[in-house]
Amino acid sequence: MITVLLADDQALVRAGFRALLGAEPDLTVVGEASDGVEAVRLAREHRPDVVLMDIRMPGVDGLEATRRIATEPALAGTRVVILTTFELDEYVFEALRTGASGFLVKDTEPVELLRAVRAVAAGDALLSPSVTRRVIGEFATAGARGRSTPPPRELEQLTEREREVMILVAEGLSNDEIAGRLLISPATAKTHVSRTMIKLGARDRAQLVVYAYEAGLIRPGWLT
Repeated sequence: MITVLLADDQALVRAGFRALLGAEPDLTVVGEASDGVEAVRLAREHRPDVVLMDIRMPGVDGLEATRRIATEPALAGTRVVILTTFELDEYVFEALRTGASGFLVKDTEPVELLRAVRAVAAGDALLSPSVTRRVIGEFATAGARGRSTPPPRELEQLTEREREVMILVAEGLSNDEIAGRLLISPATAKTHVSRTMIKLGARDRAQLVVYAYEAGLIRPGWLT
């Protein structure tokens, strides 16, 4: 059973998500929050697999709530998916930097929302190649203020193959696609991705994407 926490200041939005998720045999909503403080409190209480987090909420917003959840060791198994009205929300890139595993627009088709929740719970990131290009291209070069690029010594720990895999992750490729590109097995590709995340202290693939751009391993516009 995949447990989900809903965080949105609009009761109607939460009700819609609850009805959709509750109808699935493998998904259950364990709590609802109307602001960031409540979202963090309920995350600590229930330790959900996935948090669907609205960015714009009163008081502590979704960005700060995501940061608090992502930096709390007890919530290492919790993944945050940012909910936004627009695909290029001004806070999306920052949300990915603070630990979000991806984002969804609120008018996403129901079947896609369900697929997304299951994918994130399984450890995948919600970053398709096209969305990755648009989001990173829009925000990665906006300025270095507030960035936390991995220290050089951490990048130096990566093998040449791990750097290569990290770049392919940044392109939005799945493990199977990376395996096909590098002529290795999917299991080997998964191992390389996992080792890279461990060395960089990344929670998931989404953070690898951010690290790859911030470290200069790949540049906005490279994939166009």
